[in-house]
Amino acid sequence: MRQIESRIAAGLACVAIALAAGRPVAAQDHSPATSDSAYAGLQERGKTAMGVDQYTSRHVFEALPDGGRIELQRNEDDAEGTEAIRSHMQEIASAFEAGDFSTPAFVHWREVPGVRVMIERREAMTWTYKPLPRGGEVRITSADTAAVKAVHEFLAFQNSDHRTGH
Repeated sequence: MRQIESRIAAGLACVAIALAAGRPVAAQDHSPATSDSAYAGLQERGKTAMGVDQYTSRHVFEALPDGGRIELQRNEDDAEGTEAIRSHMQEIASAFEAGDFSTPAFVHWREVPGVRVMIERREAMTWTYKPLPRGGEVRITSADTAAVKAVHEFLAFQNSDHRTGH
């Protein structure tokens, strides 16, 4: 775990330096029409952060009227991978609740849309982890319309960048 944390920290340092210097971190276009090297980089950083190969896992980012949900499950039975996902999703729920969105910044190599408002409005939001048969989910809820809108922006970006087809 310490090796993963140090890799994420190094990547985040690069992102933070660019943002502090007033330079936006270049958004990567991961559409099928572009080079797949950017998408492969996203997948590799995701593997580092999540502990599982995203090519053999399924992400769901679903907008819901009161927020949304993030689901990650292995495609096939895999006890070790399932446990890695569950641990990651529990960490994500805790980090997001504390206003720490460094993992998505590392994976996507940029600030993810919606995050600033989610940080500002986090007191009006709940982040609930739930285990699933081959992984887990984080349910995000709020009665705050600005927070819900930010969650929807965050999830829409995730769907696009991870090429979930939603």
